[in-house]
Amino acid sequence: MKKDKVAFFVTGNVHKFHEARNVLSKYNVATAMLNIKASEIQDDDLKKIATASASDAARKSGLPVFVEDAGLFIKALNGFPGPYSNYVYRTIGTKGILKLTENTSQREAYFHSVVAFCNPDEKTEPVGFEGRADGRLTHEERGEQGFGFDPIFEPNEAGTNETFAQMTTQEKNKYSHRARALLKFAQWYALHSR
Repeated sequence: MKKDKVAFFVTGNVHKFHEARNVLSKYNVATAMLNIKASEIQDDDLKKIATASASDAARKSGLPVFVEDAGLFIKALNGFPGPYSNYVYRTIGTKGILKLTENTSQREAYFHSVVAFCNPDEKTEPVGFEGRADGRLTHEERGEQGFGFDPIFEPNEAGTNETFAQMTTQEKNKYSHRARALLKFAQWYALHSR
């Protein structure tokens, strides 16, 4: 029987952890949640933020770790909140975003995710993997699943009017930015880890 490879997910978000475990298990990559405080630089580039956090977390833990950073980019708001999505969610939430966009018919938006991996034993730079989900903002919150801005985002590819928050984890992982980035990471890690 093939032994699972292990990678430690540095996150305090149990929802992200369950989504990651669901994707990675299909590639025999076991994951454990590692709740350590990794530094998060301020930057307009998600990849720079994620790779800096992965490098810091690997240095602090001494373990092969990955981090994930994501943002919601809204066309009518010139890409805002983007890399500042976590802060914006904590301060004004989904209702605040709906208020900011209530007078525009332009509802296009996308989620962008970067998964960054770093193994302190390999003395190499962190590796980043990106995923994107295009869609549109709703006019109201819908659904009880998911987290963050999931209740106001409908992915285009789903072929329905369901938001991420109206989908199960398995359904969301068919279309989500995070699942796409994790899939690229899992495929790479299955080939590159010992």
